[in-house]
Amino acid sequence: MNQEEKIVIKALCFFHQDDRILVSKFFDRVKNENFYRILGGGVNFFETGEAGVRREIQEELFSEIENLRLIDIVENIFTYNGKRGHEIVFLYAGDLKRQELYSQNSIHIVEETYEMDAEWISLEKIINEKIPLYPVFDYKSLLS
Repeated sequence: MNQEEKIVIKALCFFHQDDRILVSKFFDRVKNENFYRILGGGVNFFETGEAGVRREIQEELFSEIENLRLIDIVENIFTYNGKRGHEIVFLYAGDLKRQELYSQNSIHIVEETYEMDAEWISLEKIINEKIPLYPVFDYKSLLS
């Protein structure tokens, strides 16, 4: 097995307000495709999925998560920029404690090794424009 070929554990959190969800936009150069991803990140060794998602959201948005609940565990096998990836994703839903984040259209995120923007976007727009949202899940079922 190649050193880069390993299964990665992730913990991501679905945040929504009305029909808008908080996502980050990415671009796959090889596929020439835009896609969205739910916020969160890797789970560290000896860290639970819940602790991992709480830490990641604190690092990215400087916010705690309220009403956190595990909604599913999703296996995500994909190719991004020509490289194969395999993730096991603890998918959570919750509410941001920092209420002012719900009124910002875009949130700039600065991490040690990267920068990105998260934005509130209508789930209907994502579906209608056929923009992939990862990991694959029936997010519409969470809006009711």
